[in-house]
Amino acid sequence: MTLAAFTGQLLAFIARLITGAQGHWKGCPPLAEQRIYIANHQSHFDLVLIWAAFPHELRATTRAIAARDYWTTSAFKRWLTTSVFNAIYVSRTRSNPDEDPLEPLAEALAKGDSLVIFPEGTRSSKGRPMPFKSGIYHLAEQFPDVPLIPTWIDNVQRVMPKGEVVPVPILCTVTFGAPIHLRPGESKADFLCRAREAVMEQRPHPESVARMAEAD
Repeated sequence: MTLAAFTGQLLAFIARLITGAQGHWKGCPPLAEQRIYIANHQSHFDLVLIWAAFPHELRATTRAIAARDYWTTSAFKRWLTTSVFNAIYVSRTRSNPDEDPLEPLAEALAKGDSLVIFPEGTRSSKGRPMPFKSGIYHLAEQFPDVPLIPTWIDNVQRVMPKGEVVPVPILCTVTFGAPIHLRPGESKADFLCRAREAVMEQRPHPESVARMAEAD
């Protein structure tokens, strides 16, 4: 086993130990088919939590999107994102107006990879995701046959609050909903609103969270 593979398994184990990392496949089965997972974004720990919630066969074919300005600030972060998570770096600001930030994502989809995308573009601590940026619309338009899986990561902001380094043990869940596609003739604004609502629909109900806490 390579060091990267061992590290991936170790991180998944630690994440499950700290958070439970419960994956709830409510609207689709965990199949290793090409998909785009669109998730809310609350913490840098989101990436690890989704990784831990995936079965092994999905980890091998799914690539996460990582912010270049954060995940390349140290040699360890670069190694973790490239060698362990096989992530794709994206720039949150354009240094060149001719640069297409979606190009590496489109290349990965063209090769048959699945993606994990945080359409807000940045983290939000307000409970409800911020409006989605247009990138996910353009990918859905370019790859109409690839289903988008609305994904809700719950409680992770309490595990790794913004500015903190050491995670706190808190029960977390990742809920995967039913696939959505861009509808014929659907406008960008309507699609982005519908995709955001589909992600929010995966939020656990308070009584469900209470039952999970009692069963833990």
